[in-house]
Amino acid sequence: MDREEFQEEDELELLDEEIEEENLPSGGRRGGFGKGLAAGIAGTLVVALVVSLAARGLFLPVRREGASGMAEEKTGGTTKEALAKDSVKKKMGELADLIDQYYYEGVDTDAVAEGIYMGMLSGLGDPYSNYFTAEEYSSFNESTTGIYYGIGVVLQQNAETKAVTALHVYPGTPAEEAGVKDGDMIVKIDDTEVNGQELTELVTMIKGEEGTKVHLRLAREGEKDYVETDVERRQIAVPTVQYQMLEGDVGFIQITEFSESTMEQFEEALASLQGEGMKSMIVDLRDNPGGVLQTVCEMLDKLLPKGLIVYTEDKYGSRSNYESDEACMDIPMAVLINGNSASASEIFAGAVKDYKYGTLIGTKTFGKGIVQTIIPLSDGSAVKVTMAKYFTPKGNYIHGVGIEPDIELEYKYLGVEDETYDPMHDNQVQKALEVLQGQK
Repeated sequence: MDREEFQEEDELELLDEEIEEENLPSGGRRGGFGKGLAAGIAGTLVVALVVSLAARGLFLPVRREGASGMAEEKTGGTTKEALAKDSVKKKMGELADLIDQYYYEGVDTDAVAEGIYMGMLSGLGDPYSNYFTAEEYSSFNESTTGIYYGIGVVLQQNAETKAVTALHVYPGTPAEEAGVKDGDMIVKIDDTEVNGQELTELVTMIKGEEGTKVHLRLAREGEKDYVETDVERRQIAVPTVQYQMLEGDVGFIQITEFSESTMEQFEEALASLQGEGMKSMIVDLRDNPGGVLQTVCEMLDKLLPKGLIVYTEDKYGSRSNYESDEACMDIPMAVLINGNSASASEIFAGAVKDYKYGTLIGTKTFGKGIVQTIIPLSDGSAVKVTMAKYFTPKGNYIHGVGIEPDIELEYKYLGVEDETYDPMHDNQVQKALEVLQGQK
């Protein structure tokens, strides 16, 4: 899919991207028709850089300095004013002199400069706002297409310990062929110890030229020794929608993320299931960490009646509404959610719940109610800044709160533990089938 370039400096992308999440509750589930997703991982940080979780979204005008007095009243000044202080300039000079005088090796001045930029964004105290080097931003843009050269695994990082775990290994990918499993902890990538490394850096190490190999050292539950494996990098086209027909003409659609290509895959799933006589539908958003705001709005527009889907507000009070037209699918629907359903998944669940257009089943969602903007800089680097809050159609701000299901039910797989995942052995799917049967 061709992605439009930025046209003007005063237009920015509005993204709904999962880069940094803290305190995800434990209690995962088997997700996908081939392999199960990681279960019971607490305090994770979910990223979108290995696969296409986030892409070009909606555009909002940027408010320049002084556009409103609200920000200055709230913060006591601007960032430029902070940097212009003589005390800041003096201290920066002192630090530079100390490094030049005492640091035991030569100094990479470019790396020091990059560290300063990262520190500025870190100083906001917002885990969702950060700086991308030119290499990291290039990797990010590559990931938005849904096609990249890598191994086919979604990674997550614990926000406190920085431990990196394989959240999901896609079927038929080099990672699966090399024996990587959901829940494996990545200990070492080639010669680099993972401990303490930023996830964006690790993702860059894993991705690479087609046909080359990356060596992984894995810690696996139940194994005394590390698992060592070489994984060949190949072109990966990431499927984000999987579907099948269940008993009673119930379509089961699992959405693992909201990327640029998800809407097209979703439409294909609907067309196929409708061709088989689908009378009701289960949408599985469990362990879906989010993605593109525009994509989830397009999908909801297809499902919901005319009305507000979601709205955003920035710090100046500027509001943007995203709405559905009159066309909709008038069939019973159940939506499966859990504590790892975040951001765009919560926009989906929130709209369905507010409209009472379906039944939410599972456990409370993660609670991410903010969106970010990616701003490219002239040297190829970029910054990601939290730009707005979003609200459900009824005005609920779910950040740090999450969305409660209509029917609370902890996940339990009722089949044989090591068997290929079967939705009919999933207790939450069974509950959804029971609810939908009663609505016929």
